[in-house]
Amino acid sequence: MTQPPVDDDPFADPEHRAAVVDLLGAMAYGELTAFSRLAADAELAPTLADKASLGRQSAGEFRHYELLEDRLREMGADVRAAMQPFVTPIDEFHDRTRPSTWLEGLVKAYVGDGIAGDFYREVAEYLDERTRELVHEVLQDMGQADFAVQAVRAAVERDPSVAGRLALWGRRLVGEALSQAQRVAAERDALSSLLIGSATRRGADLAEIGRMFARLTEEHTRRMGRLGMSA
Repeated sequence: MTQPPVDDDPFADPEHRAAVVDLLGAMAYGELTAFSRLAADAELAPTLADKASLGRQSAGEFRHYELLEDRLREMGADVRAAMQPFVTPIDEFHDRTRPSTWLEGLVKAYVGDGIAGDFYREVAEYLDERTRELVHEVLQDMGQADFAVQAVRAAVERDPSVAGRLALWGRRLVGEALSQAQRVAAERDALSSLLIGSATRRGADLAEIGRMFARLTEEHTRRMGRLGMSA
């Protein structure tokens, strides 16, 4: 991927600053909801070891939220106002994809959150270096992937009949996640300008955007493969 040049003062352009506030606000609310979802999943965990693992992951998500909160405040942004535009679409996504079982919850955390993380990493390539590093730090895997893969694969080995249902669930998560991303991008012009650019900043051309979506699809296929399922 060709990374665009970044200005000495990345926030001299008010439109770019608004876009970064949008991105960090969306990520902050995403981390806040991930914290509460993992805590709820821990209550459903079948063993004490599983409960402890999910509890640690939940605490890590809240630490990531605090990093984003600190950066937004440093930029002079109102943290709650930055998150507010994303409350409804993110909540609606989670309402539409509420897991009915422990295993569905694990697949959602691995596949659904993975898609969002991949997208944020792609967008981060168009940010200033410091914000880009923060995005990568917040998206760092704290053991969630291996935990989900091991638990799901073990369940499938015990009962192969669950694999088909979980594969369908994974496909549904992808469709819902992409629909949510398109809706947010359509409603938040500043956020979409991070990718497509603006009058003062260069963004990705159509070919690069196409390659980006190809990479997102490839990563999703890889995750499903790690679970032992087809995408």
